[in-house]
Amino acid sequence: MQVTQQKDYTPEEYLALEETAEYKSEYIDGQIIPMAGGTANHNRIAGNFYAVMNFAFRQKEYEVFNSDMRLWLPQKRIYTYPDAMIIVGESEFYNNRTDIITNPQVIIEVLSKSTKGYDREDKFQAYRTIPSFQEYLLIDQTRIHVEQFSKTGKKQWNLREYDEEDEAIALVTVPFEITLQDLYDKVNFEVAEPEGKIDGVD
Repeated sequence: MQVTQQKDYTPEEYLALEETAEYKSEYIDGQIIPMAGGTANHNRIAGNFYAVMNFAFRQKEYEVFNSDMRLWLPQKRIYTYPDAMIIVGESEFYNNRTDIITNPQVIIEVLSKSTKGYDREDKFQAYRTIPSFQEYLLIDQTRIHVEQFSKTGKKQWNLREYDEEDEAIALVTVPFEITLQDLYDKVNFEVAEPEGKIDGVD
């Protein structure tokens, strides 16, 4: 991750800059970090997941948002853009803004070489400060492999891994299932992800 400048920005300054910016940036405790565009495989996987979820949740009490929706983590002073989020019941927006969510139950991230360590460690730790957060999916874009973390108790999480194309991922906290074949539809593993590529700090 590279910081644009060493100046500390307030959350309000960040939001004002983001309103007119050509590209999305993440905010981490005073620092603004640019997010580069994703690879083709990253977009295919995120799009496949979002499309199937959005169809499955029609006229139900669940809502899914893609990476255009910003998430606020007040305890860590972080604004970020997960690849997808599932809300159970009513969506809660920060400060009456309709572009900042605060209550995801499930968060989905598509991993890149440059951010997978951050997604598994520091970012997962930050997400765990969200009271509503119960489930986390990390999807590899270079091979068929998904890690599913589900909360089982206070400070307790269960991990399940998927790596076979004929398997189906069943979420634990919401009634949703997707096959790995559908998740990885049109994904080309022969095209290597560029070294140093940042699909957003996600």
